[in-house]
Amino acid sequence: MSLQTTDQDGGFDAGSDSLGDMFYPLYTRLFADDSNFVADVETKLAQSRMTDTVEMYLSRALGIGVLAGGILWLMGMLIGYLVFTFLITNTESLTGIGITNPAVVDFINLIKIPALILATGLFLGTIGFAMGFGALVAVPYSRASSRKREINMLLTDAVSFMYALSVGGLNQLEILEAMAAAEDTYGEVAKEFQSIVQETEYFDTDYRTAIRNQAMETPSDELAQFLTDMLSIVNSGGDMEGFLYDKKEKHMRTAKQQQELTLETLELFGEMYMTLSLFPLLLIIILVIMQMLGEAQVTMLYGTVYGLIPLTGLGFLVLVSTVKEDEPGDGYLLPSDADERLLQQQDAGLLNLGLVEQYADRGSMFKRIKNKEGTHETIRVLKAPHLFFRENPAYTAAITVPLALVVVILAALTGSVPTSWEGMQNAPVWGTFMYVYMPAYLIFLPFAVFREWNVRSRKAIVSNISDNLRKLSSANDTGLTLLESLKTVSETTSGKMATEFDTMHAKVNYGMSLKDALVEFNNKYHMPRMARTVKLISKAQEASSQITDVLSTAAQASENQDDIERERKSRTRMQVVIIIMTYLTLLAVMAILKTQFLDTLQGVTANSSSGGGGASAGGAASGLGSSINVSLLSMLFFHAVTMQAILSGVIAGYIRDADITSGLKFVLVLLTIALVVWAAVGV
Repeated sequence: MSLQTTDQDGGFDAGSDSLGDMFYPLYTRLFADDSNFVADVETKLAQSRMTDTVEMYLSRALGIGVLAGGILWLMGMLIGYLVFTFLITNTESLTGIGITNPAVVDFINLIKIPALILATGLFLGTIGFAMGFGALVAVPYSRASSRKREINMLLTDAVSFMYALSVGGLNQLEILEAMAAAEDTYGEVAKEFQSIVQETEYFDTDYRTAIRNQAMETPSDELAQFLTDMLSIVNSGGDMEGFLYDKKEKHMRTAKQQQELTLETLELFGEMYMTLSLFPLLLIIILVIMQMLGEAQVTMLYGTVYGLIPLTGLGFLVLVSTVKEDEPGDGYLLPSDADERLLQQQDAGLLNLGLVEQYADRGSMFKRIKNKEGTHETIRVLKAPHLFFRENPAYTAAITVPLALVVVILAALTGSVPTSWEGMQNAPVWGTFMYVYMPAYLIFLPFAVFREWNVRSRKAIVSNISDNLRKLSSANDTGLTLLESLKTVSETTSGKMATEFDTMHAKVNYGMSLKDALVEFNNKYHMPRMARTVKLISKAQEASSQITDVLSTAAQASENQDDIERERKSRTRMQVVIIIMTYLTLLAVMAILKTQFLDTLQGVTANSSSGGGGASAGGAASGLGSSINVSLLSMLFFHAVTMQAILSGVIAGYIRDADITSGLKFVLVLLTIALVVWAAVGV
């Protein structure tokens, strides 16, 4: 029994299948045919669209578990031998049971070292098997969960899409086929409908049975309920348009309720963050006091500053990511019937010249065309580099990263910055500025500026998309075709969208199809929300030019998204304020601790030392002050607030826009505040 699958949804190569074949007898011994665990894994394999059979998959997992367990068992035996032979030679405390019989004692002394080595090997081997077997078994569960999340997020727009197609005159089968062909927009939802269509086409199954089968296989309970309800309408011959309208309204309400639940959870996380971020500060204060008393080691301070603070921030970021929902999809439309030029347009630019790349090897003429095109693109970028970086913000790193490295290396070679730990303690602000702040400004600032410009320029197009859709619907309702409606709205509307409508009208007049013009317009801005709207309109206009109801549905769906977006911005703004205020509080406390505690203690210690053995109070202060390194603590405080600024900024941006790079602007602001404050108090 062997499956050699290499598909992108989760197949494995022949080598891993050979491993599965080898351990298949072990699978038959460990798992019964009616095992609930096997049935559950089989369900998750289907939900995650992985093509392996459950028998082969679990056999392979057992094989990987045994291999990992064997490797760790050998490592454990070696570690046990080294530990109990060279490090822990006195093992009486580990094995002594109070036995007085000499024979038994001699026997125990004879076997205790091999037994301890074997126990260490078995312990690590068991962990290795659990990790190897569990990691592979967890894959279908993780993929099914990820698919479920995306399906639930896109289901509202998918139902609106199907309703619009129904209003546009498509029958039930055509709606299913259109939904299956919309993978570029509706992702995992479209894949579920692809299974329905493929089952009817290739397995001679009627579409009622295919819908029922998919309702049982989909990982989303909401989609399963939708398919089950659709099946009842199909079987009874009911009104599909009315059914889809009711479902559209229901899922729009559900989307708002889910958004409300997510925002409430984020508010709870914001309150948690206040406690979590202040915990390292309290621990630092306690450790400083303990060090003054000679009860704490400086390594604990290092661990708190360089270990606990980053781990706390990263842990909270992971926690937020389990709730915060980023918008699925890249926003590009790639229809299955699109021509080659349209498919190549997505990545065209200086690094990819588009369609000409495929013809460059067909003759000298095409090579010259490619060279001319490359020269043209290069000149265009050199004439307007700011526009190139606006479209490709990440490319700023090609300039800023080498520049930052050169500056740091030159500064270190010329002795302008400290190159030792003691030198960093003596000049913590300058050293940290050159090694951390200066590279951060050089790298993050250009990227953040061009990224914000890119995002804002693209989002400007959807700022009034709902109103424009309403205008298109009204114009189309008067009897104008969709193309004529675009021209009419462009003449009576101002802004970027009006310009794009006029451009689409001109492209169609010069011979391009309206569908291709819509796709090119969408791919220029590539925003997932707009892609779903354009997909709906482009599909509906293929059937008829009179799509007033479709445009009204698109406008309603867009308005629903506007409401959700406004609520999200309002609520997340408060979370960002909480995070920033928490950081400013932490920074203020650290600055006060530096000026009012460390500096005062250093002054008292200096005065006591210059005054000799004087008063007992002075002697006590001298004793306390002599046990701490003020310059080291000042540096650690500055590094603590610096790392906290970076983490707080990243978390604030992720909560705001579900994008880590969005937090760079907050990082730069918080770093600047920390630098200014510590430049004033840390010198």
